[in-house]
Amino acid sequence: MSGGGTQNGLRKALGAIKDSTTVNIAKVSSDYKELDINIVKATNHVERPAKKKHIRAIFAAISSTRPRADVAYCIHALARRLSKTHNWAVALKTLIVIHRALREVDPTFQEELLNYGRSRDHVLNLSYFKDDSSPNAWDYSGWVRTYALYLEERLECFRVLKYDVETDRPRTKDLDTPELLEQLPALQQLLSRVLGCQGAAVNNFVIQLALSMVASESIKIYNAISDGSANLVDKFFEMQRHEALKALDIYRRAGQQPPSSFLQAMEEYVKEAPRASNVRKDLVVDAKPKAILAIEYKKETEVPEVPSEPPPPVQPVPEPVQVEVPAYEPPPDLLSLDDPVTEASEFDQKNSLALAIMPAVDQPTSTATTSVNGTSGLPVQSYNPYSGLI
Repeated sequence: MSGGGTQNGLRKALGAIKDSTTVNIAKVSSDYKELDINIVKATNHVERPAKKKHIRAIFAAISSTRPRADVAYCIHALARRLSKTHNWAVALKTLIVIHRALREVDPTFQEELLNYGRSRDHVLNLSYFKDDSSPNAWDYSGWVRTYALYLEERLECFRVLKYDVETDRPRTKDLDTPELLEQLPALQQLLSRVLGCQGAAVNNFVIQLALSMVASESIKIYNAISDGSANLVDKFFEMQRHEALKALDIYRRAGQQPPSSFLQAMEEYVKEAPRASNVRKDLVVDAKPKAILAIEYKKETEVPEVPSEPPPPVQPVPEPVQVEVPAYEPPPDLLSLDDPVTEASEFDQKNSLALAIMPAVDQPTSTATTSVNGTSGLPVQSYNPYSGLI
């Protein structure tokens, strides 16, 4: 037998002895004998997933029907198991038990876990954990630390959102601006922890089990961010300046590659957005504008009619300038803006745009002026999120 195989066999034998000793101690000295035995057996040194009967026994001890003292003791026992072990398999299997409890037990367990973390060191703090017993153990322990960070962030996200993004319906599409600006950063931080779990040692079956749970949750996290980002865009041009600054940072962090004109429009709005709670009154102008921006749509089958009356002896109207509509590439799925977009060439053939600047004296009474923050009288550029700035 090679030296590496001998060491591996010795480690497994030593781990089995430790598990057996811990179980025997629990049988003699523990007030929660059955619970302690099931925790040890569910998080033993064997590099295989825990048996269902041990998991069910632990979940029964932390359900909402049990006394809070029993739930607190179970959390304490799991935290003690994490803090004392130097074996990556024990640490990982303990984290998996906690992760499954977050997903499968009622929300009272998450609340108790948060309360436990406030009164003492966080149960999921494994920043100094390492298993240097072998090269593989060293790599695995690194992923254990990353996994613990994800679970810690998941719990923090629950505290901010007041619901579990995995088990409950995402609510970001219906949030008001203050809640949206608070919840989206928490979800983005959680998604960054998901991305940190990439590159795991997928050859190990226990790690694959944990990674599969993270991957399944990443879909709902992504959808919640997508809905919230779309909601953020809808509300952006109604925000006050301090809110718009936060929204712009959130939008940038979302990892989107939106049209440059859209990002520029958002940045320009931040510079001019109202700073007070009310819209600035000095933006209202009663006088007629000197010029307006008019858009004429020409159809292929229509022939322009010649005016029956000669134009008045004023400055001639310049010929309309044809504007090419650039081909639009839809942004990534995060904003859910993946609707089919008409090709530029087809759009030009069916509905070309003519942009004309006309003097105010010739302005028809029915022409609608553009507005700023809902106040008529100011010419501004209107923004179409699918075509950039018009």
